Amino acid sequence: MGVHWLSNLILPYISANRTAHACYMRRKIRRFLNEPLEAQIREVQAQLRQAKEDNIATKLVMGAALAKLARQATSLKEAEFKVFSQFGDDGILQYLISRIKPQVDTFIEFGVEDYEEANTRFLLMNDNWKGLIIDGSSSFIDFIKASSFYWRYSLKAIASFVTVENINQLLVDHGFTGQIGLLSIDIDGNDYWVWQAISVVEADIVVIEYNSLFGAERSISVPYRADFDREQAHYSYLYFGASLPALYDLALEKGYAFVGCNQAGNNAYFVKQEKLNGLAALTVDEGYVYSRFRESRNPDGQMSFLDGVERSTLLKGLRVINTRTNTEEYL
Repeated sequence: MGVHWLSNLILPYISANRTAHACYMRRKIRRFLNEPLEAQIREVQAQLRQAKEDNIATKLVMGAALAKLARQATSLKEAEFKVFSQFGDDGILQYLISRIKPQVDTFIEFGVEDYEEANTRFLLMNDNWKGLIIDGSSSFIDFIKASSFYWRYSLKAIASFVTVENINQLLVDHGFTGQIGLLSIDIDGNDYWVWQAISVVEADIVVIEYNSLFGAERSISVPYRADFDREQAHYSYLYFGASLPALYDLALEKGYAFVGCNQAGNNAYFVKQEKLNGLAALTVDEGYVYSRFRESRNPDGQMSFLDGVERSTLLKGLRVINTRTNTEEYL
């Protein structure tokens, strides 16, 4: 008899269901089109919000599975995956936390923009960490506070342009002092100087952006300016931050070991020396990664997609500070 009897039984049911669903959708569309324009706009916006929530829920389910695999990794490279981070940093952080086991599940991150891409959001939503995020744009912070995840988790979001002069008071004023699990710094400019200034918190793990175009030999940073703006500092969008050797030196001064970079070549990872728990401490030469993403701009502000050494050529002659001697040098 085969399976034809089953087909004969099911197909009419499917066909009837399809017809009923099609009729339902036609009625719904007619009602929608007859509604006032404002109501139509509200309906579409509601559907978009729901679609976004559904997408985030799917990402979190997949991320949870990836996190279990990352915890079994044997290196940062092997652990990388992305849910909310710009590159593979979500996986690296899951790997490091599984090895270090921080006693305090608290993070601080500044330079988050709208928090759609961030190093700490997966920790917030997957691991239920709590934290403080800071961005210089009040519109970004308003967007974050209007998001559904803001009330669902223990998160503080503040609008402030972070400087050497205000960073410690900002942290104190919002109740963040002493031991924390993670500090993430990505402010496209004064990263070295701000980390150097931080004294009121001590993180088990620090992830900080470095500028791979500054090379792996010189300990250098852009000069400190409280109002440093990457877009205004140089049209190329490539003149910002500090070299990996500069951050490596600063990390040693603060009691950290360098454990590697992400494969994108923009974030460096440091762990408190007493918390390494078997993680290998690397030299700059062992851990440096040269970036391959192409974010350069031309003088008109349009992306020019320069690759390799073409990017470094744009920076020749620009002023930097040797962080070992505190003297002025040039690229």
